[in-house]
This record gives sequence, structure tokens and C-alpha cells, in this order.
Amino acid sequence: MKVLLLSAEVEPFAKTGGLADVAASLPQALTDLGHQVAVIMPGYRRALYAGRPIRDAGVRVRVPIGHRSLDGRILASSLPGCDVPVYLVDYAPYFDRTGIYGADGVDYPDNCERFVFFQRAALEAIRMLDFQPEVIHCNDWETGLVPAYLEEVYRPQPGSIFRRVGTVMTIHNLAYQGSFWHLDMPLTGLDWSLFTPERLEAYGRLNFLKAGLVYSDLISTVSPTYAREIQAPEGGRGLDGLLRARKADLFGIVNGIDVTAWNPAIDPHLPARYTVKTWPAGKAANKSHLQRLAGLPERPAVPLMAAISRLDPQKGWDLVVDAAGDLLRRDLQMVILGTGEPRYEMALQQLAGEFPENLRVFLEFSQPLAHQLEAAADLFLMPSLYEPCGLNQLYSLAYGTVPIVRATGGLVDTVVDATDETLRDRTATGISFLDPTANALIRAVDRGLALYKSPDAWPPLVSSGMLADWTWHRSAEQYARLYEAVRLRRSAARPLD
Repeated sequence: MKVLLLSAEVEPFAKTGGLADVAASLPQALTDLGHQVAVIMPGYRRALYAGRPIRDAGVRVRVPIGHRSLDGRILASSLPGCDVPVYLVDYAPYFDRTGIYGADGVDYPDNCERFVFFQRAALEAIRMLDFQPEVIHCNDWETGLVPAYLEEVYRPQPGSIFRRVGTVMTIHNLAYQGSFWHLDMPLTGLDWSLFTPERLEAYGRLNFLKAGLVYSDLISTVSPTYAREIQAPEGGRGLDGLLRARKADLFGIVNGIDVTAWNPAIDPHLPARYTVKTWPAGKAANKSHLQRLAGLPERPAVPLMAAISRLDPQKGWDLVVDAAGDLLRRDLQMVILGTGEPRYEMALQQLAGEFPENLRVFLEFSQPLAHQLEAAADLFLMPSLYEPCGLNQLYSLAYGTVPIVRATGGLVDTVVDATDETLRDRTATGISFLDPTANALIRAVDRGLALYKSPDAWPPLVSSGMLADWTWHRSAEQYARLYEAVRLRRSAARPLD
């Protein structure tokens, strides 16, 4: 099949979260399965200077924004290590800025028109590029209007090349919906008659993601459990009714990991590489290196727990801060890597001052250090209040680092809790807890510390995680089945004249 993936972020061009990793890895995995894939993203300033070769594709697009028409151009590049084309929508007034969505923690006030431009420009570019997709894979709110544009604007045109083009809409995090005030509706070029609860309106506002959920052929999200959670009022963020109505078209597919980048056997960031057969010596060498780097006492036998995360309430940092005083009085070491809300940064720095031999906090983001932490740690802490999929628990499993997670979203689908039964049959890969409280977190960590001290339980627990298959090949096969279902549905519904 020919699949076009639309995304506001693509690694290594521009990234703020896991969406960029998906948009880089999934196309490569689909190509390996024999499909033809291309990617379109905005031409942000950072994307143009990301170090990838970029050329002018020779395509110019005219895009209506309200009563104006703006002229943009299409640039061309490719994903690293393969020939998957990446097309960048270039329009300097919208995208030649320091940030992707905003600056200094504040969204750009013209984000509605910026991403209207991106979506219309992408559809206009398809007319002229040497790539006519059968399926357009939309990702998150920044691409949510595309299925609506196809249905309301492009397919009805005489002789339209979009008559049989289907759509998949993927929700990576329902908390971000692209909700704008109602007076932005004319910027879209869509008729006011569509500003209704059945179409684009949600609670009096224009909602990009809702448009995608209403108009797309099929909907996916990034884990089966999250697909169920978002159909309930607690997780549905105001769209649960719509998602329940479309539950027959809603699928959960867990993200994969890029094993060329996250593999302890070949990882260039590690002082000592290792495999599932050599992990005891490999992790010991990496732990010693990290202890020196972090200024912690070099104690080979002490359990080392890591956390790598945005310091945000969603990630469970209130639980961590509340539990840390008790946890750090135990015989363990902890290293934290991340940045975020100042209140968490201050609290963690204060704790590091109180427990200098037990805690080190790196208030930054460093890719090499993230890899070294995964390789050095024995336990990985991920107590998210909600987590659509999560990647760090998958990295931890691959690196033989036992994840301690809250039982939510993709964490449920990827971590098998260490119970008596799962430890006996050697299917356990980590530790999970349900209650979002500091006491529940402390009990989960204590379970992890007890297992670490068990010579019978710990080695099989580590090995089971390392042997689990969370590669993109598995996920890509599931997406390919979705695309095929969309193609069949669209062919039946929209026969050519």
C-alpha cells in the first residue's frame, strides 16, 4: 500500500515527545514490510537546521486562510538510514520561530491558523507530489482537520484524486485536542454549518481532534487499555461519548521501540555493552560508571533506581515527592533525569541536598545520559497517573531494568506484574500498582527491593523483560491491517465513476 503519514513532529527534525519517535520509526518499519510510505510535517526552524540534507521539492502551494490566500513551498528530505521521503511545509511567517507550539511555556496565539495552513498545504501538495496515497495516517490534533477537509472539500471535487483515499486518526494523548475559540472557525474555510456538536464543535469551541474522530475511517490509539480508558468519563476528556459511539472503529496498538537506537548490545552511549546472556557483568559496569558520574558512593550491591521523565503531574511526580523521604531512608540509590514544573525541580533539589548519598538529580535532558541511566539502573520508576502508551518502560525492559509502573494505559499492556504465579511461570517483567497514592508507590518499591535481593527471582525477572518483543515490526503489522481495512472500506464506499 501507499501510506502518507502526517505529523507535527518527526525525529530528528523536531521533537517534544513520543509522537516524534513514532513518526520516525513506524514509516521505516512499514517500508520493511514492503509498503510505500512518505511523511509530511511542518518546516519549523529547528527542522530546517536539524542536520538532515534538505532540498526544494519544486512544489508551490496556495492555501486559503479565511479570506486570504498564502503561498508556501514544499521542501524534501528523508529519514535517517533509509529512503523514506520527508516533505516539509515551509512558510516562514508561521514556522520560522524558536518553538514548535509556543515559547516560554505559552502557546502561540495563532496556532489555529498555523496548523490549518499545514493541513491544507499537505493536501494541496499531494496533488503535485509524485506520491498518491491510498491511506493518510493522521496523528493528533495538528492533523485532525484533514479527514474533514477530505470529506467536505476534496472528495466532492469533479475527478478528485482523493475519492478513494482513506484515513486513520491516531490519538497519542487525548489531553491535547487543539481547542480554539469559535471565531477561529472561518480560518478553516469550512462552512459554519459544520460547527455543531455532531461535527467540529465541542463545548462551544472549535476542536481539531474531534474533527478527526468524527470524519476518519478508523481511529487508533497507542495501547488497548488506553483505548478502553478514553471511552469512560474519567479518561475521555469530554470526548468519551463520541469515542463510545465509534468504539467499533477504535483500536489500540502499542508503540514499538527502535532497536537500532535502544539496544544495550550495540548502544554507543554505554561504557559497557551487554546482552541477555551477559547482563549481570554489563549492568554492573554501567552502574559503577553512573555512580561516579552522579557523585554517589560506588556500591555494587546497592539497588539503583532511575526515573527519566518530564516533571509534570501526569507523570506521577506528586506521588514521587511525597514518597521520596521514606524511600530514600532505605538502602537504595536514585538518579532522576528530567525538567519541568519549577515546584518539582525545587522539591527534588531539596531532597538531593538532604540525601546526598542516595539521590542525584539532573535537571536537564540528555540523550546519552538517558541511555546510560537505563543501562545502569536495576529499577525504573514510572508512576504515571495516566499513560497512553509510554516508551521508557519498553526501553527499561530491553535494558534489563525492572520497571515499577502504575497500572494504567500502555503500562498495563506492556508490563507483567510480578505475582507468585507470574514469577513461577517466568512471565513476570516488572511491578505494577493501582492506587495513585504515595503509600502504594512505597509498597511497590519495597516489592522491587525484595525481589532484587532474591537470587532465585531476580535473574529470571530481568531476562524475561529483555526477551520480550516490543519492536516496531510487530506494531507495523497491526497498522498495516488497519490500512488494509480502510482501503477496502473506502473502495466499497467510494467507487470510481
